[in-house]
Amino acid sequence: MLLLLQNRGRTSAAQLAAELGVSARTVYRDVEALAAAGVPVYAEHGPTGGYSLLDGYRTRLTGLTADEAGSLFLTGLPRPAAELGLGAQVAAAELKLTAALPTPYQEAAGRIRERFHLDAPGWYRRRDDVPHLLTVADALWRDRVVEVRYRRWSPSPKVVSRRLHPLGLVLKAGVWYLVAGSGSPRTYRVSSIVEATVLDDGATRPPGFDLAGWWQRHVEEYERAATAPTAVVRVSPDALRVLPEIFGDRPVTPPDGDGWHRVTIPLDNVAHMAAGLLRLGAEAQVVAPPELVEHMVATIEAMARLYPRSARD
Repeated sequence: MLLLLQNRGRTSAAQLAAELGVSARTVYRDVEALAAAGVPVYAEHGPTGGYSLLDGYRTRLTGLTADEAGSLFLTGLPRPAAELGLGAQVAAAELKLTAALPTPYQEAAGRIRERFHLDAPGWYRRRDDVPHLLTVADALWRDRVVEVRYRRWSPSPKVVSRRLHPLGLVLKAGVWYLVAGSGSPRTYRVSSIVEATVLDDGATRPPGFDLAGWWQRHVEEYERAATAPTAVVRVSPDALRVLPEIFGDRPVTPPDGDGWHRVTIPLDNVAHMAAGLLRLGAEAQVVAPPELVEHMVATIEAMARLYPRSARD
């Protein structure tokens, strides 16, 4: 409460109660306790009234807890923080950091917060369901092996079991990836984990492992690797214009006799790519691989069965 009053100025009892998750009666009692402890807090009555601190008063009781300090890297990313179960810690850490700033810096930080916002996922992208993210994160925090059942799409769709040594979690374009491995690290899309159990076995972490550096190299290698799974898609000129919004910039062949182009797109998830391509409707045709073609055909046939022919005539 003291930090909220210091950072925000006059605040009503109802606002304090809502922010702190307590009753108004608790706010009244705690304000009396602050005043009894010598904190210069006073009340202003009326429709625009509330509690305030005497001008110039600042508290030095802004120490971060270990959990709050550990959550600082997620400051400005409230949704990912909440998905990791760190939403409250991030909010508390931001509040304490703001309280520790001189008043001019607080005003500058407030102006930035009011004027800039980071929204990581791309347009028209539904966020992945990640029911096992907290389990994986728990194994990562505690350096424990995690046993997973994982839905793999290549070379053929099936669910496999793996014992993984977690090394890091990466959020890219709104998608969570687990980096794991006691030897050569590999990536696993967290939404493709269908079951996860944290084991008592300690995880092995390579000495000096740099998650950010490894991920950057992995992305560069993946994007230029000729052996990485890819899909070949024919697209019309209209589809070609909007394709980067869905899959980013990709190599494009010159137009064929129909004026259509062929585009090569990295394929890490058949269902995810199919969902993106379906947005293009009849302006895109999958050429390869066969499993993606089959998935598209099955999906389109299922969609057609939802509409009786009498309704289409």
